[in-house]
Amino acid sequence: MISIDKILPLNTIRVMLLGSSRKARIVSASALGLAVIAFGAAGVAPMAPDASDLPVKSISQVLALPDINAQLYALEDSQQNFVREEKIRAGDTLAALLGRLGVEDDAAAAFIKTDTAARAVFHLPPGKRVQAQTSANGTLQMLSASLGDGAGNGLKNLVIRREGTTLKAAITTAPLEKRVEMHAGVIRSSLFAATDAAQIPDNVAKQIIDMFSTDIDFASDLQRGDRFNVVYETFWQNGEFVRAGRILAGEFTNGDASYRTVWFDEPGTAQGGGYYSFDGKSLKKAFLKSPLEFSRISSGFSMRMHPISGQWKRHEGVDFAAAVGTPIRASGDGVVEFVGGQNGYGNVVVVKHWSNYSTAYAHMSRFSSGLRKGAHVSQGDVIGYVGMTGWSTGPHLHYEFRVNNKPRDPLSVDVPNAQPLTVAERHRFQNVASDMLHRFALLNPTESLKLASR
Repeated sequence: MISIDKILPLNTIRVMLLGSSRKARIVSASALGLAVIAFGAAGVAPMAPDASDLPVKSISQVLALPDINAQLYALEDSQQNFVREEKIRAGDTLAALLGRLGVEDDAAAAFIKTDTAARAVFHLPPGKRVQAQTSANGTLQMLSASLGDGAGNGLKNLVIRREGTTLKAAITTAPLEKRVEMHAGVIRSSLFAATDAAQIPDNVAKQIIDMFSTDIDFASDLQRGDRFNVVYETFWQNGEFVRAGRILAGEFTNGDASYRTVWFDEPGTAQGGGYYSFDGKSLKKAFLKSPLEFSRISSGFSMRMHPISGQWKRHEGVDFAAAVGTPIRASGDGVVEFVGGQNGYGNVVVVKHWSNYSTAYAHMSRFSSGLRKGAHVSQGDVIGYVGMTGWSTGPHLHYEFRVNNKPRDPLSVDVPNAQPLTVAERHRFQNVASDMLHRFALLNPTESLKLASR
């Protein structure tokens, strides 16, 4: 043990180290360290007993090894299910479908044929997916398929399930997943050819026509190189496309003119949902430019030689040549003033609009079911079909636009749009419009570069 009184003061040690040689400093430093350690060992009691002094206890347990044979037998006895999925094919029979699904169950086939809900399998269109779960021997445990097009907020599903020895079928409604898709297209020959090339569903293409039909006649105004962008909703279930929904925004460049629309739905307002320009003005014009989606003008609003009488006479309407049976749309909201036959007009419908406007549609082959005098019609409603009744030499629609019962040229008459948004609605509208403008920029590489440089 080192006595405390023999330890030199710290400053004495520091001086001795500084004044000595390198070797002496190392030796002196080592000595100092040993002194400190020794002091600590002498003055501090240990915190815990030495581990070597603790008693040692041992615990042993005998574990039984698992019976491998018993596990294998249990696995063989347990029911193993197999899941398969197939698509309905054109001309499919129930036997062919069940065979591809691995179902070897005569009772299940008989149940599907006789049960009211299960018979929905027979109405599934080609392309619909059907999933089946079977046991190892092909007994049907469960079969499911989606029904319909998912109109509304849900999609109906058919589920056939085995409960014990009994099969039960039920049709339930499942929610849909909504997505937003963006596509761009270029007109090479026709609108539908362009939308097919851009993988845009046909019902979205029809909405494009409805959106821009007050500005563009898609039968005669389209030009090669015209471009369009469209943002629309799609609905999915379990990763399967169900249907396309409403167009949320559209942009169409026709020649030198460009048109943009955005859907805006302000709850609780008189305007309700509708399409607007990006400055907040409603794009629903009072009248469509053409009451037919696809046609060509065969005779305009001008003097002409009557094809039957051979006399020069003013033609007080516009003739749209189209195939018999082509749907005729009401060009504006109104009330049916007349429906029936009128001499040279043949089958004709007259619709009365507001402010002394009226329109007439002649030479129809037939009227829409339920159309009668006094019925309210909305812009775009089908009111009849193209024909050649009355004084007509070929299938076409004779369309008249009247103001105070006097004929006016429907292609040049100027009518006002609906009312624009109020100041209170405009703030939320601008947020919606800004989002859609950003999406248009993403669809247009040139605009995207401009957007990124800002």
